[in-house]
Amino acid sequence: MNLKILLPCQVFLEKTEVARIVAETRDGSFGLLPHRLDCAAALVPGILSYATAAGGTIDVAVDEGVLVKTGADVLVSVRRAIGGTDLGRLHEAVKREFLTLDEQERNVRAATDKMEGGFIRRVAEFQHGR
Repeated sequence: MNLKILLPCQVFLEKTEVARIVAETRDGSFGLLPHRLDCAAALVPGILSYATAAGGTIDVAVDEGVLVKTGADVLVSVRRAIGGTDLGRLHEAVKREFLTLDEQERNVRAATDKMEGGFIRRVAEFQHGR
């Protein structure tokens, strides 16, 4: 398989001859082998592992995003990614960097949720007013 990990402003990783990929979704780990049918999956912050045809396994900490497999191509688009060799440090990076929302991001999400709720109420009122 051909694996490409994209960040918002750059290509983080391009690898060919990937034998298998394991990523994390809300429902648990999700594995891909070369002959698996095409698919898409929403990723949660966690560790994405891939094995090369030569036999080595590489781990990458990834933020939330999406994985799409089309034929032999696997495209992973995430907000942030961190490479490294120490799996323990990558798990710590996921906890520290990806699972902890900063105060500004929490405020933005709360405001967005409030606006969405108001919009849905207005649409419902409009629907019932007809």
